[in-house]
Amino acid sequence: MGFLHEGHLSIIKQSKKKCDVTIVSIFVNPTQFGPSEDFNSYPRNTERDNELLETGGVDYLFLPSQEEIYPKNFQTFVNVEYVTKKLEGEVRPTHFRGVSTVVLILLNSVQPDFAFFGQKDAQQLAIVKQMVKDLNLDVEIISCTTVREPDGLALSSRNVYLSPSERKEALVLYQSLELAKKLISSGERSTNIILSEMNELFSKIQSTNVDYIKIVEADTFEIVDELTEGKDYFILVACKIGKTRLIDNILLTV
Repeated sequence: MGFLHEGHLSIIKQSKKKCDVTIVSIFVNPTQFGPSEDFNSYPRNTERDNELLETGGVDYLFLPSQEEIYPKNFQTFVNVEYVTKKLEGEVRPTHFRGVSTVVLILLNSVQPDFAFFGQKDAQQLAIVKQMVKDLNLDVEIISCTTVREPDGLALSSRNVYLSPSERKEALVLYQSLELAKKLISSGERSTNIILSEMNELFSKIQSTNVDYIKIVEADTFEIVDELTEGKDYFILVACKIGKTRLIDNILLTV
């Protein structure tokens, strides 16, 4: 959705390594924003984005208008059923319908062999993979590792909303994930205990308002009570710091 940062540029680098031609789409998608969300104020800077893409060696920028993506009398949407009902789907019930629809439109418009998505939006990535599988789309989805600031904060276009004090407090997302990782590496397998410790960390930061902290199986997004040796899990956090909603996660093998 534009307002590019180093996380986006790292995805572009992966495409450049793998592909002969790299195309970047920028489209702030209105259908994935709820009525009270920040569509109108979402950060945009197309001129700066274009300069970064040129410097990064991108071959084409696909910059469609809203009318091109959603022409008059548009009435077809894509619903990925099960995995969209939980976590982000509970907090933002129309969000993933907008995401899956616009991703399908963009994939059909560009017809890429590979499409690269950041792991920071882990549930979105799972939904896109499910849609591609279910609809038998001729594209391979490539997952790209989350890029972080030196202090651990995951890069996000929404970070610009944070005041200096909120920017420091936002580190609690990464710190909570590192705490969970430490507990698991020391042998803890009860997700209730892990989540309780994480919640305790958030409770010490006054500006936080937690939407959810969950541990799910990486392939199914099933919420689990007990961790099983040898399985992959996402630990997921969504939280408002002041008025700014941030998400983060880590993927680990127990």
